[in-house]
Parts: sequence; C-alpha cells; structure tokens
Amino acid sequence: MDLMFDVSGLAGEKEEFSTSKKDVLKFLKIIGVDSRFVSYTPDKIYINNLRFSKFSRKRQATFNKQYPEIEVVRSSLFQKICSKSSKHLALEIKPNSLVLMPKDNFIVELIMEPYTRKYGARLVYEGDYDLMVNPLILDDQVNDIFEGIFNGEGLNFNINSNEIYPLINVPLNWINSFLEMDGQKSIENKNKNRLAASFSEFLEDVAPQYKENVVKAAKYIEKKLETEQ
Repeated sequence: MDLMFDVSGLAGEKEEFSTSKKDVLKFLKIIGVDSRFVSYTPDKIYINNLRFSKFSRKRQATFNKQYPEIEVVRSSLFQKICSKSSKHLALEIKPNSLVLMPKDNFIVELIMEPYTRKYGARLVYEGDYDLMVNPLILDDQVNDIFEGIFNGEGLNFNINSNEIYPLINVPLNWINSFLEMDGQKSIENKNKNRLAASFSEFLEDVAPQYKENVVKAAKYIEKKLETEQ
C-alpha cells in the first residue's frame, strides 16, 4: 500500500534537498522509488519500468511537492523501449564497466543513465573504455541484412564484440513517436540503400511485425552455417 510521506520528519528542513542529481535521487529513495528503473535529467524524471520503480501516483505527488519544477514522465511507449533495450543490455553490461557514449543522442542517454545505478557503469565520452555504445536501431539492422543479400554479400550483421546496442531491438517509429511526444528532434535511418528500404516498406505493409523475425531468421541461418564449417 502506498503512503503519503511526510519528508520533513525524515530530513529536517525542506531546503536540505537541493536540485542536484544526488539530492533528487536521495529523495526518490526516501519516498520509496527505486531509481534503478527511472532515468534522471535535470528537468524530467522518465519512468523506465512502472512496476519495478514503484513510482506510483501518490509517490509522484509527494515528489512534486518537493520538486514541482521536475516533470515525471510516465510514457508507456518509453517503458516499452526500455524493456526492449534491457533484453540486450542486461546480457552485455558488466558491473562497473566504462561505457563510451555517442555524442548528442538523447534517447541513448535516457536509456543508459539508469545503468549507472543498476550496474555501476560509468558513462564516458572520450578516453579508455570497456564497451562502446553503438546506436544501431532495428530498422537499420534489418536493412543491413537485406542490403547484404541483394548485393550478393550474404548475411551482414555488423555486430562487434566490444559494442553494446541499446536500440537494436527498437523500431524507428517507436523512437520517433517518443521523441516527438517529448519535444525532441527525430532521427533517421542510417542505412540509405534504396532497394533495402523499398523492400522493408513493402514488408511493413503486408507483415508489420516482420523486422524481429527477419533478424531471428538471419541469426539462425548464420549459426547453422558456422556449425557446418
């Protein structure tokens, strides 16, 4: 059962909580929110997983009494994106990893930020690193596969062992729908192969869920070929 928290009794004067990231996260912990399942920005808190974060409406009301200037984003679409991302990231990120981030990629920043608390990952933008974030999206992975087939090159995954792919299971339309809703700039496919794009558009009309099936089929074929060599 949720409770309305009187934080004044826990922390003395209300002014003790500044708007610093450290204090905002501390306050979330005090009111019972698990910050491993939210993404922090100075202006907004994005819920990644409503159930695991325990960020109920009552807790949100308590939070907004202390921080009325910080918006809590309860987007179900963003939660779906995070769920897709976690299926890959949970298998690839090791505790305390140094993760090299791409520059100026808002959606990747949001997705990766909680992993600083989940796994103690450190997000860096230059210098040494253990893993590098590749912002490859599902649509580009599928188009890369089609391009390789149409060019007679075989299956083409372009997957590197020292890279992690937060968006590899996430379709472009999900990403741009969320970015548009949040007032952010949309992104475009990086694979510009016209034949691959046209074939993808055709499949989208006849089988909207085809992308993940294409990737699964291609991975299965690649593994079969590897075992037969």
